[in-house]
Amino acid sequence: MNVTFALFADAANISQEGKLNVLGVFDAIQVASLPSVHPRATLVVRLKGSRADVGTHTLGMRWLNPQGNELWSSTGQLEVGAPPGAAAEMDLPLIASLDLPVDVAGAYRLNISFDEEPAAEVKLQVRGSVQNVMPASNMVS
Repeated sequence: MNVTFALFADAANISQEGKLNVLGVFDAIQVASLPSVHPRATLVVRLKGSRADVGTHTLGMRWLNPQGNELWSSTGQLEVGAPPGAAAEMDLPLIASLDLPVDVAGAYRLNISFDEEPAAEVKLQVRGSVQNVMPASNMVS
């Protein structure tokens, strides 16, 4: 089993035809103040598997701030069934809505593991509010 891509988006779903639809991919956010929580980021992960991957697997996630401190983690079980018919490969999309706590500005990481082995890393740049500064051309001397 391998991760073909992992990203943050505004929304995602699986169509009736089985297509993965992703809307509003992003890798940076701006927050008004820190600490804060970015509500309802959608994590989209596409796993590619084969018949050898049938069975129960462990999927883990760790949200790390720029200093490498863990802000939250989660582990769950993923049950992989056999692909239909004679198909050799299968796509296994994962869509999760997450609240992302941010405590400082900088580069955050969501580390994803599969059966306790590193599988992917999703990066998110967090920018704090820009202070209102009067441009030099508007200053009176």
